Amino acid sequence: MRDSSKGEIMSDNKARFWEPVIRVRGRTSGRTRLLLQWMALLLLMVSWCVPAAAQCDAFVAQNASNSVWVINTLTDTAVAVIPVDFSPFGVAITPNGAFAYVTNTGIICDLCPVSQPPSVSVIDTASYKVVATIPVGLYPAGVAISPNGAFAYVANFNSNSVSVIDTATNTVTATVTVGTNPLGVAITPNGAFTYVTNYTSHSVSIISTTTNSVVATLPMGSPAWGVASTPSGAAAYVTNPGSNSVSVINTATNTVVASVAVGCGPTSVAITPNGTLAYVTNSCDSTVSVINTATNTVVATVAVGSQPQNIAITPDGSFAYTSNFLTGNLSVIDTTTNTVVDTVQAAGTEPLGIAIKLRPDALTPKCR
Repeated sequence: MRDSSKGEIMSDNKARFWEPVIRVRGRTSGRTRLLLQWMALLLLMVSWCVPAAAQCDAFVAQNASNSVWVINTLTDTAVAVIPVDFSPFGVAITPNGAFAYVTNTGIICDLCPVSQPPSVSVIDTASYKVVATIPVGLYPAGVAISPNGAFAYVANFNSNSVSVIDTATNTVTATVTVGTNPLGVAITPNGAFTYVTNYTSHSVSIISTTTNSVVATLPMGSPAWGVASTPSGAAAYVTNPGSNSVSVINTATNTVVASVAVGCGPTSVAITPNGTLAYVTNSCDSTVSVINTATNTVVATVAVGSQPQNIAITPDGSFAYTSNFLTGNLSVIDTTTNTVVDTVQAAGTEPLGIAIKLRPDALTPKCR
């Protein structure tokens, strides 16, 4: 059922087609030569319909193995394992797809008395190599890239701050104090504001990206974890694992306008490119809640692998990938049917952050 075999089939067909022509070169009749030319044209037209070997790459932070795995979304296989610093957590890819920014918490183990310096690894997505390592605050967690690709915002959980990285120089140009234990980060589509969830202070800090200062703080009523902005920028969705709910923020007024009950322990949230659905990972009951953003109601609940922590949606909006921390795999959800259509076993150990990009050599915008 995989498309990955098609490329091999076409290659074999080409070899079988051209081989007899080479053998009788110079001795084919005009009629035969015309027939062969038509066959070659037909074969070329068919080859145009065959997708590339890999349309998309999924970059997955492997917390236990200090690496980022790159998964071919057509073959469900790892095409690269990229060593990074200790305990990678979050992943974000620049809008042009050229670089992935990975937060490394530096934590060797939960009970270890020592740790490694926290950092952000910058990966060249073409060569699958780390090209820069940037020191940031303590326990960097969530990361988001501005729509113009100029800046990366990193939530430093144990420093109560956000590091602002200039992606041209890969240096920290500003540090913004926020609430207690910031975790998730999302930037509005117009690039004007950054929304940061503060887990322990039960709030969301709103940063003006012009001044890199906090312009508003919204109380959530319970620990806040993940955050995502709608493509229109009209709303931000915030997961609250303490209350098993998702808060919907009107970004024009910066007020909570709805609260949606979801599964147990919601963590990450991602919104489809057309803005119609929000997908929420529920870590303690191993499900994904699907929210209709027009009505702010749950329209489906999808069972996935054990303890899903993060979720990413393919660029065409057709699939959602969850990173399942305890089972060490990825669940692939068809966003049309809201059913799991595949489980990616080549997901390493303790996967956390995940981001998906279209490859530059892709022939179609589809990842699968």
